[in-house]
Amino acid sequence: MALHGISVLELAGLAPGPYCGMVLADFGAQVVRVDRLGARRDWSFLARGKRSLAVDLKRPQGAAVLRRLCARTDVVLEPFRYGVMEKLQLGPEVLRKENPKLIYARLSGFGQSGRFSKVAGHDINYLALSGVLSKIGRSGENPFPPLNLLADFGGGGLMCTLGILLALFERTRSGKGQVIDVSMVEGAAYLSSFLWKSQETGLWEKPRGQNLLDGGAPFYTTYKTADGGFMAVGALEPQFYKLLIKGLGLESDDLPHQMSMSDWPEMKKRFADVFAKKTKAEWCQIFDGTDACVTPVLTFEEVAHHDHNKERGSFLTDAEQGVSPRPAPLLSDTPAVPSSRRDPFVGEHTEEILREFGFSQEEISQLTLDKIIESNKPRAHL
Repeated sequence: MALHGISVLELAGLAPGPYCGMVLADFGAQVVRVDRLGARRDWSFLARGKRSLAVDLKRPQGAAVLRRLCARTDVVLEPFRYGVMEKLQLGPEVLRKENPKLIYARLSGFGQSGRFSKVAGHDINYLALSGVLSKIGRSGENPFPPLNLLADFGGGGLMCTLGILLALFERTRSGKGQVIDVSMVEGAAYLSSFLWKSQETGLWEKPRGQNLLDGGAPFYTTYKTADGGFMAVGALEPQFYKLLIKGLGLESDDLPHQMSMSDWPEMKKRFADVFAKKTKAEWCQIFDGTDACVTPVLTFEEVAHHDHNKERGSFLTDAEQGVSPRPAPLLSDTPAVPSSRRDPFVGEHTEEILREFGFSQEEISQLTLDKIIESNKPRAHL
């Protein structure tokens, strides 16, 4: 795989950090998740393809263990607020002095500087500070967070992955690693570059929820069907809009012009009345294979069974029969081969990993005795 031979130490966290680590593992990197002692399980749900090492980093002996590992590692990924790693004597200055090739990825909500760098936050806060949240929501309603996808996973985890890959590529030329400062605020804002660059075009001149691409247009929104399902409509271009009108059984001559914004609220009601007369399956029969840009809003239960997704193998089933998306993008020569094994227990591979990094059995036994490390092997059920 593309990242074969790349070693990553991922300090355990939630959401964006584990996602970044999982993407790297999916594409071939050897990812070790560094867990806290006493943790009963991993709550990130994004441990595919990783191994787990449990160590107490708050004690000097535990920090020394991690420093020894980082001396032979390509990437360290840490998800803490500014200053946490420095307090543990595990900051980039210390670790990169021992390993100049180390790529040190710092993934946090507000970044490593600025007045918010030391305060807590979550996706909704980062999205709010980026400006993006102000643009999302229905007309006349409060801004509405689109799950925790944009800042946590788009602006955070995926942007961090990009930074790591860029640093790995640059290292092939300079031979040196570097520090990556990933702010989820800035990552979410960067994702929204189109919104910023199109400010003067009139695309966003109306209040939130009344514009072309934010649910204001009757031909770019969702509609409820007779059976309680939903259809997504994205017929922006005139030729696609014409096919939408045809599929709905309406006549263009009886409707206002497509881009008559003052008529959009009434057109929405009319389209909603039509969509409510047929089931989701019936609308699929009408629009499937056309360029009307009308698709079913699939539930998680439906998505893996949709013909298109089945044909491409877009979803995977793991050893425990859990369904999840196949890694993307699909590389022609070195595609991702995600692990189908269960996620690791916390500390399951502690001794195995330490031995690989040159720790003797005597050292491992002493660290265990001193409660610096923890090993939790799975028990056989007879």
